[in-house]
Amino acid sequence: MQVRVAGLDGCQAGWIMVTAPVEGKGSSTVEVVRDLASVFARIDSGELVAAAIDIPIGLPDSEPRRCDIQARKLIGPRRSSVFPTPYRQVLAADTYEEAAVLSVDASGKGISKQAFGILPKIREVDDLITPARQDSFVEVHPEVCFTVLAGAPMTWPKRTPDGRQERLHALRTAFSDVDAISGRRISGSQDDDILDAFAAAWSARNWMTNSYQRLGGDLDSRGLRMEMIA
Repeated sequence: MQVRVAGLDGCQAGWIMVTAPVEGKGSSTVEVVRDLASVFARIDSGELVAAAIDIPIGLPDSEPRRCDIQARKLIGPRRSSVFPTPYRQVLAADTYEEAAVLSVDASGKGISKQAFGILPKIREVDDLITPARQDSFVEVHPEVCFTVLAGAPMTWPKRTPDGRQERLHALRTAFSDVDAISGRRISGSQDDDILDAFAAAWSARNWMTNSYQRLGGDLDSRGLRMEMIA
């Protein structure tokens, strides 16, 4: 059986998941998964050996995560795509107003609307992840992945035509079928979601072959590593 890894990016319908062989030979697949429990089940069954996801794993209590700070520095002109990770206390919030109060109580700073918008997905990951599961399930940030893959930060925003071509050019060095797969229309997702999932799958492959770059690595209050892999 072919050993495969997965890359996941959040979308309106759930999660876009790209799977690819670890050794880099063979075809990639893309699908929408509704919940992450099914992904963990595939890892447990051996269908997947690892997965990388574009969502924070490991949440701070009062100080910014070191990996977020390092990521902004690394990706330069794309630094605004790394927004501050919500503090663990904020997971209890049901409304943006409540989240803002909890964030100020924890750190003296509020929370962005963008960060609040992904709280349900952060909760989903936090409910399933354990320190042991981080051996096969890791956090990535697509712009960090693209920067490491290409050797320099991306010049153009990802949702522009030039930005799409720039990222496709980088991914072609790792996936021979990225043009065909990324050209598909997947209901409940944006065009760039598939490219981000490919970048995450590339990082999952690096994780399994011990050829990855790590940002951060300190532990949160649950013992989870607050890190990004590329």
